[in-house]
Amino acid sequence: MSEPANNGNRAIFITGGGSGIGRAIAIYFGERGWFVGLGDIDTEGMAETERLIGNGFTHGHKFDVRDRAAWDIALDAFSTAAGGRIDVLANNAGIPLGGSLDENTAEEIERCLDINLKGVLWGAQAALPHLRKTAPGSVLVNTASAAGIYGTGGASVYSATKFGVRGVTESLDAEWAEFGIKVASICPSFIETPLLDHTPNKASNESIRERVSEAGLELTGAEEVAEAVWNAVHGDKLHWVVGKTARRIDFSARWMRGRVRKFARTNARPLGR
Repeated sequence: MSEPANNGNRAIFITGGGSGIGRAIAIYFGERGWFVGLGDIDTEGMAETERLIGNGFTHGHKFDVRDRAAWDIALDAFSTAAGGRIDVLANNAGIPLGGSLDENTAEEIERCLDINLKGVLWGAQAALPHLRKTAPGSVLVNTASAAGIYGTGGASVYSATKFGVRGVTESLDAEWAEFGIKVASICPSFIETPLLDHTPNKASNESIRERVSEAGLELTGAEEVAEAVWNAVHGDKLHWVVGKTARRIDFSARWMRGRVRKFARTNARPLGR
C-alpha cells in the first residue's frame, strides 16, 4: 500500500476501512485534509478506499483485529507514515451475528466476541501510547450499535458485544481523562452497507436486509455515521446515537422501558427464522 509523507496533517486510523462504515469515515476525513490510515483483512477493499479518497494521503495495513501483536505493528507503521502521530483511532471493525442463541455455533459466538469486543479492547490498549503523544485533543472512537442500547431479540451475542463496547467506552472515558484523551462511542441503527446482504448466521437462508425490510425499519446511510464520528472527534458527548431507529430506541429505553420490553418480546422473531 502507499507510503506518502505526512506534512503535519492530523491523522486517523480506521479499522474495517475496506468497506462500509469504515470506508465512509475514511472518505469523510480524507476530504477534510486528514491523513488516513486503514486497517482491514481486505487488501482490495482498502485499495479501493484509497482510490476513492484520491489525495495520496493514505496508508493501508492488512491485519486482523483479533491479533493483539498485530495491532502494535499496524499502529507503529501508521504512526511512522503519518510523521510520528496518531490523533484518532476509529475502532470500527465488526461483524453481524443474528439468530437465536441456541442456533448460533460456538465458532460463530467466539468469532463475534473476538472481533466486536476483544478487537476493541486490543485496539484501545495498543492506541493508548500513540494517543498520549498527541493529547490533549486525541480521541478514541468506538463503533457500538443501537443493539447496545437495548438488547435485540434474535441477536443476543451481537447485543452483548455492543453493550460491552459502550461499557468499555465509559470506563476509558474515566480512565483516560487524566491524559487529555477523549473517548466516545457511535451507536447507529441499521446502516446501508454490504453487511446487510449477509445471512445472520450459518443456519439461515434469509439476509439481514430482508429481515430489516420485513420489520419496516429504515436504513441509515454510512455517510451519516461518518459525520457522527467527525462530530464525536470535535465534540464532547460520550455516546452519539445515529439514525431514526437508534434515536427512538434510545429515547424509549430511557423513558418507556416497560413499553420497549413489551415491544421486544412481541417482535422477538430471531434473524434467520
